[in-house]
Amino acid sequence: MVARVPRSRLRAVNSEFGAVATAASGAARPSAAVIGGGPGGLMAAEVLARAGASVTVYEHMPSMGRKFLIAGRGGLNITHSEPLEQFMTRYGDKQNALAQSVSAFPPESVQAWCESLSQKTFVGSSGRIFPLGFRATELLRSWLVDLETLGVSLQTSHRWLGWDQATGALLVAADEKNSDPIQPQQLFPDITIMSLGGGSWQRTGSDGRWVPKFEEMGINVHKLRPANSGFLVDWTAEFITKFEGMPVKNVSVQARGNPVRGEMMITADGIEGGCVYAVGRELRAACDAQGNTVMLIDLRPDLRVEQVEQRLSTAKPKESTSTLLRRTIGLPPVAIGLLREATKNVLPRQAFDMAVLIKSLPLQVVATEELDRAISTAGGVAFEELDDRFMLHRLPGVFVAGEMIDWEAPTGGYLLQATLSTAVAAANGALSWWEEEHPTEM
Repeated sequence: MVARVPRSRLRAVNSEFGAVATAASGAARPSAAVIGGGPGGLMAAEVLARAGASVTVYEHMPSMGRKFLIAGRGGLNITHSEPLEQFMTRYGDKQNALAQSVSAFPPESVQAWCESLSQKTFVGSSGRIFPLGFRATELLRSWLVDLETLGVSLQTSHRWLGWDQATGALLVAADEKNSDPIQPQQLFPDITIMSLGGGSWQRTGSDGRWVPKFEEMGINVHKLRPANSGFLVDWTAEFITKFEGMPVKNVSVQARGNPVRGEMMITADGIEGGCVYAVGRELRAACDAQGNTVMLIDLRPDLRVEQVEQRLSTAKPKESTSTLLRRTIGLPPVAIGLLREATKNVLPRQAFDMAVLIKSLPLQVVATEELDRAISTAGGVAFEELDDRFMLHRLPGVFVAGEMIDWEAPTGGYLLQATLSTAVAAANGALSWWEEEHPTEM
């Protein structure tokens, strides 16, 4: 079983959402609509179905889990193995808001869930946890089969259009190409789980079109912003011609916080990559506040300033600066290009000054990449709009899960972990709420 769920009997209620089935024990089942067929929606559906609810998942794309599949193309990173106390710091100022849900369904539970689908896991050298098959395809296929076995109805090409202002019904319409618009269905599920994702990678269905519908209901939604995104840099044409698409390996970057080791990539418009994403929150905040900011790059993080200076002091007569940097400290052409680009090709002549520059190269970034090019999203439904069961205060019986809530995290397993954990919490919260609303009759 994925998570602990209430086992008390549930009283039958009338519902226009569909037939209310009765369990073998004689207890009636609540009907549940899950809006969104990504990992959050599918996990919520599983928890509800295992508790005996009659569940339908509505996904507006032609297939389930599209972003899940794309995220797993280079290796599906499902969670991370670091201690939970350190793990939670990755969520920044939202770690307290997420603490209860992640603690209740921690990384160990994600691993156990994968293995329940016959997808064994392993811990990589970086501490990240992957399915043994490394890809998302087999995991998603097994998951969908399991959901159908549990009786979950998976409805693709069905878009949620909001709530009917008069009746409060969910409005869902089949999205069929080359046909006239279909009159939306009015649905009255006993439980609703919203897991519509953020606003990045719109081609996967994560398009943020839910935001105005929530705002129409008076729900506070913080503006969706790029997270784990690249940043724009005003490169010269000469630099881009030489270095576009090249990685800058084994560097350390800093933006008003602790330095982060990793690799970054030169793009036509700026920079991207793991270490850039890790300081993205600070870069984005600075760009928002003042229009641009400076990121410091340590091009040789394994050497101290004094060591770099000592090596550079061995310059040979008539040796070019580029040759000196390659020979003494092993800087590749792209790193030397960054030095020239950041200084407008006015490099220091003294070994100490050059060493300081190499250890703290200032690179001006002017803005984040556009939202659709980001890996994930910051912003979303404010936590103040939710109770501790992830139910909307303004809409009893409607619960929210996943990336559409206002939290963000770096890559490395933290994104999927919080998505799955909040989905489990929302589903269990929905079941708990349902039982309170429909106490067992003696």
